[in-house]
Amino acid sequence: MRIAVVGSGAIGSYYGAHLAHGGADVHFLMRGDLNEVRRHGFCVRGKGGNFRVANVNCYNSTKEIGQCDLVIIAVKATSNGDLLDLIPPLLHKQTMLATFQNGLGNEEFFAEHFGAERVLGGLCFICVTRISRTEVEAYDCGTLAIGEYGRNASKRAHVIASQFAACGINCSVTDDLALERWRKLVWNIPFNGLSILAGGISTAEILADDSLRRATLVLMDEVIDTANKCGYALDKTVAEEHIKRTETLGAYKPSSLFDWENGKPLEIEAIWGEPLRRAAAAGANTPRLEIIYALLKSLDARRDARQPS
Repeated sequence: MRIAVVGSGAIGSYYGAHLAHGGADVHFLMRGDLNEVRRHGFCVRGKGGNFRVANVNCYNSTKEIGQCDLVIIAVKATSNGDLLDLIPPLLHKQTMLATFQNGLGNEEFFAEHFGAERVLGGLCFICVTRISRTEVEAYDCGTLAIGEYGRNASKRAHVIASQFAACGINCSVTDDLALERWRKLVWNIPFNGLSILAGGISTAEILADDSLRRATLVLMDEVIDTANKCGYALDKTVAEEHIKRTETLGAYKPSSLFDWENGKPLEIEAIWGEPLRRAAAAGANTPRLEIIYALLKSLDARRDARQPS
């Protein structure tokens, strides 16, 4: 399988490097880091093992990459509009598009523009950070779940999962991609939001503060209740499972906090806005999610207003 990775941040670099290290035919789209990666390769370290990929197939244009069998989309959801021009050169008739992005609405976006039959999703239950242009650190190598958009898992989903498993990734296949999206939001909504709103703190600091820990649990309950009202059966124990796992991570900074501290756009609509709109449509009561969404939008807008034109 010829694989393109579009988006070489922490997620794209981590999974792409694992695939390349395992012998897969991987091609990375890169921009500013292209020369550094060509010179030094990719280095992955932390939980799950340390390794280096010396010779990375990387390009600054999808036209240079050409047609692929699988396109892994790992850009932030805020950049989806840019992909309308970037993806077509990668496509042949059977090319699969797998979005490894956070939040809700990404599969729908790619289905609308490139055809629902192409679209799959990847749920990355993982904690990784890109600590330099060529290095990724894993705090928790976690799991990856592959599913089809709007369909039960097909043979191709199992083929993709087998490719990842052969390269050392704990990868499974799900028949309910949407359910797993909500399961991940139970973690993403509170930890990504509170880490920013509490002044730039880690998950460990959130859990060590009694008030923030309670706020986390209440937000988790709101998300679980919304998922159930939307028809996706999540048990209350999901919150406890997420908390236990997070306690093992140490001073981990969620991806949204990393974006905020580096002046990058926040995935506000995908992570908080779209779940809130679906909660309202389903009649779920989510007052704390509404507050988190409003505060993050306000912070982001004020920061944009301060940027020089």
